[in-house]
Amino acid sequence: MKALKERILRDGKSLPGGILKVDSFVNHQMDPNLMRQVAVEFIRRFASSNITKIITIEASGIAPAVMVGLLLDVPVVFAKKKKPSTMDNMLSTTVFSFTKQRNYDVVVSKEYLSSQDRVIFIDDFLANGNAAKGIVDLCQQAGAKLEGMGFIIEKSFQHGRDVLESLGIRVESLAVVESLDNCQIKLKD
Repeated sequence: MKALKERILRDGKSLPGGILKVDSFVNHQMDPNLMRQVAVEFIRRFASSNITKIITIEASGIAPAVMVGLLLDVPVVFAKKKKPSTMDNMLSTTVFSFTKQRNYDVVVSKEYLSSQDRVIFIDDFLANGNAAKGIVDLCQQAGAKLEGMGFIIEKSFQHGRDVLESLGIRVESLAVVESLDNCQIKLKD
């Protein structure tokens, strides 16, 4: 996706430790026009799937997931990283966050994810694939059909795609970062 790649190269920042900072347009301050373009591209890529629901994980996946849900006219469910006091009947899994260096119990109400659902997972980043594996687990618990996973940005050097594809999951990434060595952003063509 040309517009996204240009924006990453122009406004993204590579920090030590393999961190790509895109908070000026993706996951803190958001560019709604870019999010719409991202959503349109995800819809194009998953056009052959009969999607009934979009799923994401809080918080950075919510904006692109909602945009996809809006354009497809399907509900969006976001897995919560903290169990709400009002949620009793839930699905739960544990996800390790490399960013925060801790485990999260991630939950979704059984009311909003069931065996009747055909879902795609939308998120901002694919790195090691831990959040995505948590969503796979939640979908399996619910009996939901996971049609695939869409990521705005993939860090290919962290091998999350390999993990997901080994599970038989379709992965679609709109921009693939090959390297952040020496704090330089190198994207795959």
